[in-house]
Amino acid sequence: MPRITPERREAKRAEIVAAARRCFSRDGFHQTSMPDIATEAGVSAGAPYRYFASKEEIILAIAGDAFRLIFAPVERLAAGTAAASVADLVAAALEASSADTVTDAAGQAVPVEELLRCAVQTWSELLRNETVRARAVEGFESVRHSIADALRRGQAAGTVAPTVDPERGARVVMGVLHGFLLQRVAFDLADPSGFAAEFRILLEGTGRIETSPS
Repeated sequence: MPRITPERREAKRAEIVAAARRCFSRDGFHQTSMPDIATEAGVSAGAPYRYFASKEEIILAIAGDAFRLIFAPVERLAAGTAAASVADLVAAALEASSADTVTDAAGQAVPVEELLRCAVQTWSELLRNETVRARAVEGFESVRHSIADALRRGQAAGTVAPTVDPERGARVVMGVLHGFLLQRVAFDLADPSGFAAEFRILLEGTGRIETSPS
């Protein structure tokens, strides 16, 4: 039997990940078995185990893609801009999530809706799976530090209020993005650009209604 080339192996692995993502998005992590993933991918029942030791490994791969969608644009902006405001950081993430598809770590086009549904499910995994939680904490802290550094540079440039505590402010930005993600998936929030615009108005205090003294 001819050996499988690295390119072919990576392509087959991507097919299994895509099949798992469809299953997880549709049925949830715990309602999906490895045989379900194999059936969805059109391969033998044992084929997924040639690429992943367990379903947990597939969940981690998909969760990584999902959170990169939200937070990689924030990290890029935080690293590449000296004067990013809080609103700029939030808008960077929301712009990415408004697309129909995104490119995953394997270079494949992935439906954003599938990734976001998997991201929300990952939160419940953090409460029961220490491996998933440890990976999530590592990623969370990396992004939080990037945002905090960006807020410090923004303070130096005058785009972030000097009274903001960068460490706590970074958690607030992360909280806004997590809240948006939940609303997008669970409550059909389909206007990321509108969300970002209203957040900017609320944050910067523009558009306030002035009341006349009585």
